[in-house]
Amino acid sequence: MSMTTTTRILQVDAFTDDPCAGNPAGVVPDADDLSESQMQAIADEMAVSETAFLQHSDEADYRVQYFTPTQEVDLCGHATIGSFAHLYNEGLEPGTTTLETNVGVLDIDITEDGTVWMTQDAPQIREVDLSYARVAAALGVEQAALEGARDDIPIAVSSTGLPFLIVPITYLSDLGDAAPDMAAVEELTDEVDAAGIYLFTFDALDRESTLHGRMFAPGAGVPEDPVTGTASGAVAAYLDHFGAFDDDLPAELRLEQGHYVDRPGYVRVQLEGTTVHVGGRGVTTLDGSIVIPEDEEDEILEA
Repeated sequence: MSMTTTTRILQVDAFTDDPCAGNPAGVVPDADDLSESQMQAIADEMAVSETAFLQHSDEADYRVQYFTPTQEVDLCGHATIGSFAHLYNEGLEPGTTTLETNVGVLDIDITEDGTVWMTQDAPQIREVDLSYARVAAALGVEQAALEGARDDIPIAVSSTGLPFLIVPITYLSDLGDAAPDMAAVEELTDEVDAAGIYLFTFDALDRESTLHGRMFAPGAGVPEDPVTGTASGAVAAYLDHFGAFDDDLPAELRLEQGHYVDRPGYVRVQLEGTTVHVGGRGVTTLDGSIVIPEDEEDEILEA
């Protein structure tokens, strides 16, 4: 393959209407001819938390693979929102389309105003046996701030396609003061088989918001993710599971995230029984081309 071969690549900021806010995702609209090693190299070069590679599918309207700078992940909410915000901007009609991912085929709904809704997997929630002292030390927060938030909502792992360790904390100031020990966070998430830790408080900035969250996933090469769609679905399912709203869950939850890394964004979540819908909009901030790296397998064969 010639080193001058290029492919189109975009950066789409998801969960926001404002450029340079929300969560930036790489989007490669035509990745059919790329190997996994090439996709990994491109994601590393993009250096955003995830890059989505859209491909032809025999099972759905589209197939996608997601890569962080260091590894492939099975599902990514913000890169899905970003991909379909791009497709909508390129003329994809509002309505329902389907997306083949490593966790199965998901429904994607686009409304007339360009909001993209992804239907995530049925929730899977399990409590874990972790001491508050250890979790507090890993997150760099006061143990009392975690213990003050544990009434009825324990530390647990929740997944709607990607598992997160969900940790409630008392106040927004506690959340903002978190100074995670990334090695300790990675050790914790590995131990409980989670992709990252989602730390949240009901003490949100905006009155209309349900909560404010931060997400740390150093094991996936993402020390702090600005706005996390998969974790938003997981925390909504977690709150419903533990009856955090006295069985009166709002019709729609509004989750704030990203403010502590100067990329504020908002995620909308709706629950219908065990069906979790995560929604948001996106804005394209970069549109260009990237040189496709040599395929590692080709290099081995040539050698």
